[in-house]
Formats: sequence, structure tokens, C-alpha cells
Amino acid sequence: MAFTHLQDSSNLLHYHNGPLLTGKISVNFIWYGAFKPSQKAIVSDFISSLSTNSPVEPSVATWWKTTEKYHTKSTPSLSLRLGKHISDYSYSLGKSLADEHLVQLASQGESYDAVNVVLTASDVAVDGFCSSRCGSHGSASGSKMGHVKGKNYKFAYIWVGNSETQCPGQCAWPFHQPIYGPQAAPLVAPNNDVGMDGLVINLGGLLAGTATNPFGNGYYQGDAEAPLEAASACPGVYAKGAYPGYAGDLLVDSTTGASYNAHGTNGRKYLLPALYDPSTSKCSTLV
Repeated sequence: MAFTHLQDSSNLLHYHNGPLLTGKISVNFIWYGAFKPSQKAIVSDFISSLSTNSPVEPSVATWWKTTEKYHTKSTPSLSLRLGKHISDYSYSLGKSLADEHLVQLASQGESYDAVNVVLTASDVAVDGFCSSRCGSHGSASGSKMGHVKGKNYKFAYIWVGNSETQCPGQCAWPFHQPIYGPQAAPLVAPNNDVGMDGLVINLGGLLAGTATNPFGNGYYQGDAEAPLEAASACPGVYAKGAYPGYAGDLLVDSTTGASYNAHGTNGRKYLLPALYDPSTSKCSTLV
């Protein structure tokens, strides 16, 4: 099974007695709109990097290990693998989407032992995108065949938009100047794609939230409709020394000048958000 109940924990993020994501889980992608092969590769390599030990540290896999600290010793571990890709080049639901459309698209992925990720292209508008959110995660009931009779399975899903043309200052910072606050020069994106490097930041944070609060009754603080979770509890922090308007003391690629904090597969470099570490009650960074 993919979901396990835990004992309570006294921490900033309170445990609400629901299941966490455990076991072998496939991460399936629904690409909505136009994405280049090179853009898909950036994201696919990120997912592969979560479970692949990099020969170079700090690594994506080490970053992800912080989510394991939300599990007890009796909890089965979580193992993520890259699942299937579904491409909707024709914008079958149009270029202006509401939450119900995101669920409809997410349901095209697997409905059991899966996280289905909907990624919307830079020319797709989504309710709340830019104005209040860069992405979201939730759950829905699976409706595909193959279920045990009388049982209804839920699958977890994530949505993230490519903000490159709509709001990079909000959803791709620090690779673009922020809309408000201190105006420092933008950093160079490690995969040379401001929109997709920003998307990976948001996908990583939402994936951590999905692992630790997949159905709205796991680890979070505050309102269940707008919870602080593993990554959102540490906003704007990417390295030690971070403060509002400054991402922290990041690593810099000597050749490209790009800023990053994690090595991935295929020689990739990524920038990933700090995660709240329940063992130390602090925001944990790789560098």
C-alpha cells in the first residue's frame, strides 16, 4: 500500500493522523501544451535524481532524504520512480483552466500507487496562477479499472505552471527579479531555462508536501485549505545566510555562472527549496 499512518509528533508541522506516501510510487507526467524535449528532460532527470545516489554531493537524493524524517521506523520507506508521460499538445481543454480541469488531466495518469503531475505550458492560464500560487497539490478518487471490488482508491496529484512569460518574478525567483521587495540581480538558471528551472523549484516543494501530506491530513500547520507544509514552511530559503530578497550562499558553476545547490543525474544541477526538518525543528538546506 502507498499510505501509512504515523504516531503524533510535537513540531511546527503538526501531524493530523492521516496517511503519508509510502511504498513504491510512480511519478507520471501529463504535459499540457507545448514543451520542448529539452524542457521535458530537465524535469524527468530531476525525478530520476530523487532516487539515484549522485557521485557528487550535495545531491538531489540527499535533499529528498529530509522527507524520510517524517516517517517512523515502522513505516515503509517511500521510493519514487519515473512513470509514464502523456502529452496534450492540442490544449484539449483550452488555454484557461480551473481546478476541475487539473483533476481531469491528472486522472489520465495511474490511479494507484502514483503521483500524477500536471505541468501547464507558459501560454496556459490557470485559476490563481501568479496571483496566489505557482502550483498546487491535492488528491482525487481513482476511477480506472483493476480495483478491488468495493474499494475506492485515491491518487495524489500535483500541478505546476511554467511561469516564464506570465510571472517569472513570482514563480521563478531567484532566476528573475521579484515583483516586489529588494531588487537584487537575478541569478543564472542552472539548466539555462528560467521557466523550467523555476518550475523544478515549485515541483520539488510540492512533491515534498505530497509525500508528507498527500490527502490533507498528514503533516502541516494552520488552515487545511492553505497549509504550511514541508517546503512552504521555509519560503525563500535555498542556502545558509538567506534573508528576504536573498536566496542564500549558493554554489556557482565556474563555467556558466549558474547558481545551484544540488547535483542530479546526467550531470544536471538544480536549485531546490529548503525543507523543514522535524528532527531539528529547523529549515534544512543542502549548502
